[in-house]
Amino acid sequence: MRMHPTRRWSRRIAAAALAIVAVATTTGVSACSSSTSAGSTTSPATGQHVAASDFSTAMKASGTIVLDVRTPAEYASGHLPAAQNIDIEAPDFATRIAALDKAATYAVYCHSGNRSGTALEQMSAAGFTHVYDLAGGIGAWQEMGGPMAMGGS
Repeated sequence: MRMHPTRRWSRRIAAAALAIVAVATTTGVSACSSSTSAGSTTSPATGQHVAASDFSTAMKASGTIVLDVRTPAEYASGHLPAAQNIDIEAPDFATRIAALDKAATYAVYCHSGNRSGTALEQMSAAGFTHVYDLAGGIGAWQEMGGPMAMGGS
């Protein structure tokens, strides 16, 4: 005897699948990543876009280097504390990134997350293994109430 799923059953499966995709998309979870929860001291998965709270956790890890990949003018108007400015739009971006320690941990951000996402991809392709990208950029950081610094470095 062949079983035919009901419409209700099909809708439940579809809703569950959509919920799983939504959770995975908004939390940056992948099959090979570790996840974090409230109160956890575990670092978020590397090489991914992470929420401001997870980015803050990554920044606080010993030896993490914070990179602002916005323009120097954007950097001067306000940046994360201790951030180094390496403009992704500058012609020497690839050269400057290549000079960095590939084994170090990097927390990368920009204005909205687009340029830092590109930087994350370029750094991963260049062999960097510990890179975090601030999803939503500095705007998400400010919404969270994260500290800011002013002026050039």
